[in-house]
Amino acid sequence: MRYFESRQATDLGLKFLLYTKAESVAHITINRPEVYNAYNTPALIELREAFRDATFDDKVGVIVLTGAGDKAFCTGGDVKEYADVYTRTPRDYWKYMTCFQEALDAIRNTGKPVIARINGIVAGGGNELNLACDLAIAAEHATFRQVGTRVGSVAAGGATQWLPITIGDRRSREMLFLCEPIPAKTAFEWGLINQVVPAAELDSAVNAMVQKLLDKFPECLRYTKQQVNFWKDLVWHLSVGHARDWLTLHFTDVEPYEGMTSFVEKRPPDYRGLRQRAADGGSSEYLFGPPVKRCAKCGAKGLPESFQFCGACGAKLV
Repeated sequence: MRYFESRQATDLGLKFLLYTKAESVAHITINRPEVYNAYNTPALIELREAFRDATFDDKVGVIVLTGAGDKAFCTGGDVKEYADVYTRTPRDYWKYMTCFQEALDAIRNTGKPVIARINGIVAGGGNELNLACDLAIAAEHATFRQVGTRVGSVAAGGATQWLPITIGDRRSREMLFLCEPIPAKTAFEWGLINQVVPAAELDSAVNAMVQKLLDKFPECLRYTKQQVNFWKDLVWHLSVGHARDWLTLHFTDVEPYEGMTSFVEKRPPDYRGLRQRAADGGSSEYLFGPPVKRCAKCGAKGLPESFQFCGACGAKLV
């Protein structure tokens, strides 16, 4: 009796991914081109399941991760989902980060080589997916960027941990602090990817690498991957739990609210306005100031400092 029989890719019933297995290769494609292949929470859960299936399938020797279409590999988390869901229920962001952590762990712990097929924009958590993969080949038009400090978050889901050991300290700070796009050629020069090719040659380049990997001993590849993962695993396990809890608490702050809301509303975030509030001695942490007022009429407590009227009964606050 075998507990880990090969299954058809269609057996997983995936909604947000395209998943195929043929000729010793599993192709996993984030299929949300309408939002530049940003992942939502269900897509992260599906990523974990698809990688787990490919990991246990002896008919699969190499896994290729990519995004649908030719505009984007992955642009990270769905900011609209952040704005609509996690700024309202920050406690659920802890669960979301658990799903993201499990997806990244599923990539690193496959025991099989994973190639990132970079077919366009790589941003935010999309670059963290790229960093979790073993190898990466990019089309010439691809760009790479981190976006955390632009949208009210911190790229602690892999980028703060893995960029320094991949491209070096100063280059990592440039990507993480400035959030500017890095061209594919520069990403190659920095060591963020292995190859840059014309878009028309992307599939042939990926396939050539796949065939070279299939002509290696699978158990030796598996243990080589485990050994090479050492530094990534070390910094990851020392920091990701802390990051998950801090980011969860941070979602109660005004920075993610302003960052995510402005993104959805397609307007510039008010970075300097928040800075000015702090400089003037005001609150830059709360949307309407700290919850310090009390209504003398109805007794409501914890009303924001800037409120002039009670949010419960409408009475004027003094």
